[in-house]
Amino acid sequence: MAKKSESTSSKVASAAAKVMKDPKASKEAKSAAASALTQKGSDETTSAAVASKAAKVLKDKNASAAEKTVAASALTQKTKAKAAAAAPAAKPAAKKAPAKAPAKKK
Repeated sequence: MAKKSESTSSKVASAAAKVMKDPKASKEAKSAAASALTQKGSDETTSAAVASKAAKVLKDKNASAAEKTVAASALTQKTKAKAAAAAPAAKPAAKKAPAKAPAKKK
């Protein structure tokens, strides 16, 4: 698995706490907030399920700025190693034989 280079900042952790306390926040936003808070000071990464929820929050026109901040943070902390490992390897391009010159007529 790839090493995580991102971590939750204090600003994002504060926004996540606000989202968790907000009774109007969506389940998706709260999942992203919980993930961000879990990742504060740890090597945890965002799961695929939470990343999907975070993407929904970012697309939601009614989501608050705090919800979108937390969702964006959760997405940046998703490791790409699993996705790269699951993708099929690209086949190398086949080498083409050089074209033969047309036969000359006598």
